[in-house]
Formats: sequence, structure tokens, C-alpha cells
Amino acid sequence: MNDGSKKSRRRRSSSLLYQEPQESMEHLSDQAAIPNLNANWVNAKGAWAIHIVLIVALKILFSIIPGIQGDTSWTLTNITYMFGSYLMFHWVRGIPFEFNAGAYDNLNMWEQMDNGDQFTPAKKFLLTVPICLFLASTHYTRYDLTYFTINVLALLGVVIPKLPVSHRLRVSFFSGHPDDRYPDER
Repeated sequence: MNDGSKKSRRRRSSSLLYQEPQESMEHLSDQAAIPNLNANWVNAKGAWAIHIVLIVALKILFSIIPGIQGDTSWTLTNITYMFGSYLMFHWVRGIPFEFNAGAYDNLNMWEQMDNGDQFTPAKKFLLTVPICLFLASTHYTRYDLTYFTINVLALLGVVIPKLPVSHRLRVSFFSGHPDDRYPDER
């Protein structure tokens, strides 16, 4: 059973949190060479209005489904918008275009926006929208404890990743430590 060739096993980290390291000079120069089309649209005209249009469309969609009460439709609108926002801004990393030599592959869209600066007008708006939607959905559910709990958990799931303390912080509960995913690249 023991053939004398001992392979060393790397001890897996038990930490659930992982801090993404800063980019190398190569990545920084690649990022500066070409504008990031993946994240620059948030500062374009009409980009902010689409969030309001999406929320109104979701509310109308859930309101016209038979059997769904008003308070349930507000909670479904809140959950759907928060899930979509989290998926778009915080879950997916990199960009869908192949013209920047992988300069943004380790950053999610929130970290790519405005070159990673915190509290820019676009980021303030995108932080305010979920909070306002939470307040509206809580009001229109008549402060029911069950709906409030669901809505506040959805809000926390979207707001916490937007805070500066969460910048470049990864929760490896679902995806594992990056070194464990690609062992051949070490």
C-alpha cells in the first residue's frame, strides 16, 4: 500500500472568510489601459432609472398574479430585486469581455465600479435603493413580523457586501478558498 512516494497533502483552511489580495502591477496597468465597460455603465444616463423601472415592473408582475396578496407581492418584489442585485453586483466575478487580459477576473462588479472607490454617487444610489425598497415593503406589509424578518434578511444580504468593510472580502462557504479550486496553478 505504501510505495515510498509520499505525496504531501496541503492542509485546507478552515476559515470561511478570505481577503482577496491587491492586484499586481501588471493587473493595475491592464486595468488602466482600457476603460472597464462592465462597470462604467452605472454612471451613464438612465442607468439609475432602470432600477426604479425594474422595481415597478416586478411589483406589477407580482400584483397581477392571481392569489397573491398585496403584502406578499411587496415581499416578493423585495426578495427578487435583492437577489438579482446580489447576483449581479456581488456574486459574479470578472467581466464577460475578453479584451483586458483578465485584469478584472478576481473582482466582482461592485469592486470594479468607480475603480474601487467607496461612497461615489453611483454607489450611494445603489446602496439607497435596497434600503428604500425595504422601507416601502415593510410599510405595505403593515409591519408584519414574518414579512419583516424575510425583508430584513434580504436587505442585510445586499447591504453588508456593499459596505467598505466587505471590500475584497470573500465568503468561501459556497465556493471554497481560491487556492483549493485551482491546485495546478500554484
